[in-house]
Formats: sequence, C-alpha cells, structure tokens
Amino acid sequence: MSARPVHFDMSARDPERMAGFYSTVFGWTCHKQDGPNPYWWFQMGPDSEPGINGGIWKQPEGLPPATVNSMRVESLDETLAAILEAGGKIEIEKFQIPGVGWWAQAQDTEGNLFGVLQPENAG
Repeated sequence: MSARPVHFDMSARDPERMAGFYSTVFGWTCHKQDGPNPYWWFQMGPDSEPGINGGIWKQPEGLPPATVNSMRVESLDETLAAILEAGGKIEIEKFQIPGVGWWAQAQDTEGNLFGVLQPENAG
C-alpha cells in the first residue's frame, strides 16, 4: 500500500485573516465554502505543476494551531484498521465530503495528526 500527500489543512482562529495572509504572501487563490463547518479552499497554482492544494478550517477552542497533511488511500476502512493495528488512534471518524470523497483524521504513535482521504473515484 502506498499513500502520497494530496492535501493539507491549517487551522486558524481567524480563517479570513489567514487566507488574506497567504494570498498576499504567496499569491494563493482562496474561496470560502459555506456549510455546517465553513472551509476556505486554497488553489496554490496550476494543477499541471507539482504540489498539493490545501485549506483552512476554524481552529477549535482550546487547541493549538495545527497543519494536517492528508494522504490519498484506496480504501479508507482498510487504512483506518491498519492505523489502529499499528498503535495509532482515530481522532475524527470518517465522513463524506461531497464531491471529494471520504476523509478521517488520525494520530500516529508520536501524537502527530494526519488525514486519510479516499477519493470518490477510489475503492
């Protein structure tokens, strides 16, 4: 099984301010997606160039800022089982992101957070 980083998320107390910062400094394009959990999507450059895109979510009260890299997997259920078997933890249970796929957040044995994403066209 191989899995490459395909997306990253950063948390922010003020997501709009943070989006403005990265747009100004790096020229990233950002747009807000409304919903039960607002999310700001970044387009870092042309999809034809190497790299991944990312976004910002509202930092939960009491938690420090975090950047979470998400890996693309063929089977989210199998990957979540492997995480638990290897001594990791599931921090956010899997849920569907419409138009994207299924995502969950986990923690490795050292406490690092990471995401796992099964795209809609996988599995």
